Amino acid sequence: VQLVESGGGLVQPGGSLRLSCAASGFTFSRYRMRWYRQTPGKERELVAGIAPAGDSTDYADSVKGRFTISRDNGKNTVYLQMNSLKLEDTAMYYCGAVWKSSYWGQGTQVTVSS
Repeated sequence: VQLVESGGGLVQPGGSLRLSCAASGFTFSRYRMRWYRQTPGKERELVAGIAPAGDSTDYADSVKGRFTISRDNGKNTVYLQMNSLKLEDTAMYYCGAVWKSSYWGQGTQVTVSS
């Protein structure tokens, strides 16, 4: 099982990034997918989730209207489009797969700084 995040980097406030998470080794289309983030000294925060068929999404209040989660079951990939980024969005971002088991990636760093 592998979840590999990519797309992180350094961006100025107000900018955008698109994170990707490529999955392999399990039946991706059966799993709910989530994006989490974590900063040192803080608990991991659920940012966004998407149902297995992609027909339902949910977001943390802190990112509603700015972030969009989507998935392509044909490519076994989940995305997180992040717009209007703020300093407080700086964190390590992880994707997770949840169903009968849970799987996690290694994370990709997002740094918002001027």
